Amino acid sequence: MATPNPTSMALSSSSSNFLSLPRTATCISFPLKRPLLHPKPRLSLNSLASPDLDPSLPSNVHTFWEWLRQEGLVSSKTHVKPAIFPEGLGLATTKDLSKNEVVLEVPKRFWINPDAVANSEIGNVCSGLKPWISVALFLIRENFKEDSRWRRYLDILPQETDSTVFWSEEELAELQGTQLLSTTLNVKEYVKSEFHKVEEIILRHKDLFPTPITLDDFFWAFGILRSRAFSRLRGQNLVLIPFADLVNHSADVTSEEHAWEVKGPAGLFSWDILFSLRSPISVKAGEQVFIQYDLKKSNADLALDYGFVESKPDRNAYTLTLEIPESDPFYDDKLDIAETNGLGETAYFDIVLDRPFPDAMLPFLRLLALGGTDAFLLESLFRNSIWGHLEMPVSRANEEFVCQVVRNACEVALSGYRTTLEEDEKLKEEKLDSRLRIAVGIREGEKRVLQQIIKIFKDRELELDELEYYQERRLKDLGLCGEQGEIIFWESK
Repeated sequence: MATPNPTSMALSSSSSNFLSLPRTATCISFPLKRPLLHPKPRLSLNSLASPDLDPSLPSNVHTFWEWLRQEGLVSSKTHVKPAIFPEGLGLATTKDLSKNEVVLEVPKRFWINPDAVANSEIGNVCSGLKPWISVALFLIRENFKEDSRWRRYLDILPQETDSTVFWSEEELAELQGTQLLSTTLNVKEYVKSEFHKVEEIILRHKDLFPTPITLDDFFWAFGILRSRAFSRLRGQNLVLIPFADLVNHSADVTSEEHAWEVKGPAGLFSWDILFSLRSPISVKAGEQVFIQYDLKKSNADLALDYGFVESKPDRNAYTLTLEIPESDPFYDDKLDIAETNGLGETAYFDIVLDRPFPDAMLPFLRLLALGGTDAFLLESLFRNSIWGHLEMPVSRANEEFVCQVVRNACEVALSGYRTTLEEDEKLKEEKLDSRLRIAVGIREGEKRVLQQIIKIFKDRELELDELEYYQERRLKDLGLCGEQGEIIFWESK
């Protein structure tokens, strides 16, 4: 997933400088489901008003609907139609729907995906490109063509969403101190670098790309794919599906299952693969059909991918990056132990509001803090059992050091925001534009998670004298320590 850039904490027994630059976004993964739409349609002089739709809808939405009808995408199994809702352009039901009932189907020949690119005029020149880049170039090229077979679909696509990649510098300033700001800037740099790589191909094939493609065009295509593309379909990793991608997200839909499926040819007269969209909940006629985009995404992910945030506490997350510093005298031993237990030199832990810490986080913290008289645990004798020891407090010094390091790093992170939590709470009561509301929501959520982390480790410090550490556990195992922690001695006869 697109993860927020973390506060980086490099723990060692000889250093207390734990805040460093956020990690760079080196891999872009596309969302699993649809965007929140903010359509800015281009008007068409040839638009037709459909009697099936609300006459107040933009003319090109009417034209899009007529195109769907002419192409046979509106059938007896189509129980939705375009309509405007507070979320933007969405799908309204034409009848009462039961849970998991099919609302529309779209044949594969209307999908925009790497296969469509491969079968197009630019297929050969795009064959060695990353799938999303080839689809982006295809999308841009088709958008320049007035006679594109997807013209009616392209005309209803938004020019931008509220995704943070489209925010101005002034709007991004509202994200000061947040991990989302770092992520957004890294993603924008990534897109720019990928554009510069394909510029040579575009210029070399002016016969295929007669209209100059700009960085803004490339960002537009990136934003469309980031927000609208379905992925993890059967045999499909990245695909735009006209009509189906009008479906909006709702936090009230708490399951991702059964919202869609890909159907293969069925029966003697069925020759096309179909994308079938279902309603995950029962819906009354005239109401909007919703799906759940992704239960695992944080508010930062939702803001980056789609341009909205939710009010649910468990959408608020903060990523801690823990790193074994190369300057650590036990670097090789610690790295070996980390790799043996499925981690590496750097580990990322997503802390979710009101949720327990990830299982491996505390053991990894204790490993990073190992030093001094506790370093004996790093010897090869303990290599197969050390992780089990790290799952429990090692020593008072080790546990105290972990608590102080985490608290200090979180307090430094809190000092980087331009507002306080109280100021954000007050702002939320005001009428804000959509992007400022997102910024306030992100700031508030991150601060709540940071404060939660600080409180947990502060409370932990108050319990240090009551915890049981490795030496005490070991003496108990040997029968040399009583239940109250007292050392047992035997007098010789």
